[in-house]
Amino acid sequence: MILKGNSIKLGDNINTDFIISGRYKFAITDIKELAKHIMEDIDPDFSSKITPGKSIIVAGENFGMGSSREQAPLVIKEAGIAAVLAKNFARIFYRNAFNIGLCLIETDTDKINENDMLDIDLDKGVVINITKGINLESKPLPGFMQEFLKEGGIINYFRKYKELKV
Repeated sequence: MILKGNSIKLGDNINTDFIISGRYKFAITDIKELAKHIMEDIDPDFSSKITPGKSIIVAGENFGMGSSREQAPLVIKEAGIAAVLAKNFARIFYRNAFNIGLCLIETDTDKINENDMLDIDLDKGVVINITKGINLESKPLPGFMQEFLKEGGIINYFRKYKELKV
């Protein structure tokens, strides 16, 4: 499975309150409306940088730290982000993201700049920075996690297959 897109660069320690401000937690319940406010406390114009299905968030250390708020990965997915690359992710955020079918990749993001064109080969565990002509190694995603992504998350996967494949 290969994902392609342009990078939107962020820094370290992007917490769930930065992804979607806590002031919207109960004020907006429609996920499509909530997605319009993605990252607005960091960058009020963030949502205008997104090309649905063709944008990749690139961050540093500890992406998704903070509360276990499920709205955070849901908003990223609903906004049309194809994947999130970071040096590492908060554990609960990581699990919540894959549960809903949001692709997360751990890799060294220091050699990726804003608007770099990227190809992500999930099978081989490589991020290709087309703009700079370099390859960045990442952990290959296990087949079962790729299946969850293809189906849009773990719930959709089990709805489709109705049995555990071991």
